[in-house]
Amino acid sequence: MKVLLSIKPEFAEKIFNGTKKYEFRRSVFKNQNIKTVIVYASSPVQRVIGEFEIDSIINEDLNLLWDRTKEYSGITEDFFFEYFVNKEKGYAIKIKQAKRYHRPLSLKDDFNATPPQSFMYL
Repeated sequence: MKVLLSIKPEFAEKIFNGTKKYEFRRSVFKNQNIKTVIVYASSPVQRVIGEFEIDSIINEDLNLLWDRTKEYSGITEDFFFEYFVNKEKGYAIKIKQAKRYHRPLSLKDDFNATPPQSFMYL
């Protein structure tokens, strides 16, 4: 099973160029059978630009999570802690292998879907 995530274009680019190996989330999908994430690059791109395999999902105290992931976070420490404001723990989806599509896809035309607020099962 796959899940579609909305990701800001600057972070999506870092995933596909290999400098971001963790995608951070305040909450994640409950389905344990998710193996692949389809990447929807949000505005202004508004296209499905690729996918990645999930290596693992880490759920830890924010200080531990940052220490464990900061080298390949693709974000600043300030951004990390602002994103998780009012949370004690956070999730990091570890990216196993990313594949950029040769042709970006339309969410509406190719998936018959609208952009998810957080994620959507496919």
